Amino acid sequence: MAFIVYDGNLKGPTEACSDALYERREAVLETARPALIFVPGQYDWVGCSAHDAGDFDPVERLDRLRQTLFADPTSMGQTRLPLTRESEVSRFRPYRENVRWQVDDTIFIGLNVPGGNNHYLTAGGRNGEFEDRTIANAFWLEHAGEYARRHGARAIVIFIQGDPDPERYERPDRFAWLRFARHERRDGYLEFKRSLVKLAETFRGPVVVIHEDDGRPAGGFQIDQPLRNDKGARVANLTRIAFAPRNKLMQWIEVDADMARHPPFRVSVRDVPKDLPLPQPPTLVPGGDSAPPVPAMPTVPEVSSAPDVPAPSSAFAEPASQPLDSGTGNGNNTTHPGYAVPPPGGTGTAP
Repeated sequence: MAFIVYDGNLKGPTEACSDALYERREAVLETARPALIFVPGQYDWVGCSAHDAGDFDPVERLDRLRQTLFADPTSMGQTRLPLTRESEVSRFRPYRENVRWQVDDTIFIGLNVPGGNNHYLTAGGRNGEFEDRTIANAFWLEHAGEYARRHGARAIVIFIQGDPDPERYERPDRFAWLRFARHERRDGYLEFKRSLVKLAETFRGPVVVIHEDDGRPAGGFQIDQPLRNDKGARVANLTRIAFAPRNKLMQWIEVDADMARHPPFRVSVRDVPKDLPLPQPPTLVPGGDSAPPVPAMPTVPEVSSAPDVPAPSSAFAEPASQPLDSGTGNGNNTTHPGYAVPPPGGTGTAP
């Protein structure tokens, strides 16, 4: 395996968000033999305001993670992988958790889009953390699309922890302000989904979004193409892979991709071998190269309340002939043929 993605939630909802707990969990992740990229999740910072989690300030806990788990320019693990962090752009210096890396002709992105409605708050006043992060995430997706085009990448893969509920996609409505009687919860993932649609329309190649599934699909995962553009047409080059293994501590998700195959994706639930030896603490971690420079990008417009711009789980990935995810698993496995992501200009088909 070229790298592992630990897709959010180092801790459960009732564990205290203490510095000591973060340090212990970080030490576990560092024992991974391949490179490991950690994507922050709901219980890592958003849920820290709960009484059982220690009554912490979520923004303060997120800043703490940025100073510790996201401090290095490389991945975790005993084999380092150079990462490009959004913090290299002066305007977005706080956002060290948003990263980009490349394996062969595939661009991978990790974004801070957590569960808990993306930390959208309904209290009065400016929802500053949410609004600023929405701008940063939109910029990072736009930047990734431009980077992929310039470097001839064939696909973009995006990891987030939260379930954005892509079936619920509200297209821009200039008369929405007239509907005073709307009482449903405001969708905190609305801007993110609009940014995904924009990325898929400008990049044209396959775009894959991988996230945790709050709906708990029976097979352990779901793969589909649920998003539609502003005209109501399905976005055929955007695929969603939502994972929810039955046993999060003893199972992981494998995604095998081959762009020459139709459909190109194979998704499997893998069991951790029962005789797997416990990891030993790392002794020496070789350093990695510094991250490549970030090219300049145009300014992303500010977002208002409705802009037009835009518990432990893991995913694994492998390079070269299998640019998304691959590994070796033992035990009973569930496999799904997936959906076809078309080449530029094509159309997708269901199996």
